[in-house]
Amino acid sequence: MNKQAQQLVNDLEFQFQSKANPSKAPAMEAYLRNQFRSFGISSPDRCEIIRTLRPAFKKQPPSIASQFVLLCWEHPMREMQYAGMELYSSFAENPEADVISTCESLITHKSWWDTVDYIAPNIVGNWFKKHPEDIRPVTDRWMNSGHLWLQRSCLLFQLKHKDQLDFELLSGFITRLNTHPDFFIRKAIGWSLRSYARQNPERVKQFVTSTEMSNLSRREALKHLADI
Repeated sequence: MNKQAQQLVNDLEFQFQSKANPSKAPAMEAYLRNQFRSFGISSPDRCEIIRTLRPAFKKQPPSIASQFVLLCWEHPMREMQYAGMELYSSFAENPEADVISTCESLITHKSWWDTVDYIAPNIVGNWFKKHPEDIRPVTDRWMNSGHLWLQRSCLLFQLKHKDQLDFELLSGFITRLNTHPDFFIRKAIGWSLRSYARQNPERVKQFVTSTEMSNLSRREALKHLADI
């Protein structure tokens, strides 16, 4: 890895260590089922550190940014992954950044909802807005992979697309996954539909009534709509 990228990681780690609160770490780790270690940094402190680092980070070459976030993923503390992905989001629309390959690595390593649910709409989703020609090839590969978190990312990357959302694409994903046994897929199906219902509630209602899906997915999809 590039020395410049490693120095950026070292600087971030130093900032986090200065705000670490070991007394808060056990509760934060328990929240994520003790899969990851934590500095015990409060969200406001973490966000402030990221905010101060972002202007300088945005000036880095795209290749350094990718190496930086991959190094953050190797760090044992979960806050390093949060900061890495949030800073890397600045490059989500940069045509010189290797966004999809980088995000695929992030999604499939140290995978859990707390990182995947940021990466899918905020990085992958923004990349696809600028590069729609990549949507079908990438999502076809991710859906065919059988990988839980890549498939969840297919369901969630359009969360912020609003009226630009491709409902035909989303409904195709849902139809393929509607009998999936995993909670995180069923939840994402409902979440994606609930989000789009803000733009087109009738279309969502019609789709839910005519499509087989789990009770969890159905309940989440109709959460903010009148009973049907």
